Amino acid sequence: MNNTDLDRDVKRLIHKNLYDKGFVCVVDILLQQNYLTKKDYDDWRSGRVDYLEKVCKINLGKLTLINKLIMKYSTELDLKSSWTGYNQYGKGKNRRLRFSKSGDKTIEDSYATHYIDKERMIELMKSQPTIN
Repeated sequence: MNNTDLDRDVKRLIHKNLYDKGFVCVVDILLQQNYLTKKDYDDWRSGRVDYLEKVCKINLGKLTLINKLIMKYSTELDLKSSWTGYNQYGKGKNRRLRFSKSGDKTIEDSYATHYIDKERMIELMKSQPTIN
């Protein structure tokens, strides 16, 4: 996929995620683009993979571009950024997971940031049935 097509696809997925869930995160976009499989994601979340980029089916340049596009469109849409910690699933130590081989804080933060549409989140919460 060339950069123009990637830009278009990321923008489309941002709008889809905002409508469906009220927020956007890099991991969801990577899963939806099939650059990350559900199995590889689960292996990473369970601590069987050292860092997320290792199992992505796309090169680091494209991963960087996806992160930048998500940040660009989220800023344009005036979404609220929210850092979200990703910890290992399962019992035992509550170990923080890494996204990149380097562990660079800027890179890690770009992957861990979720972008939230507060108004859409409120709409989605109101539309859910109440449990008695």
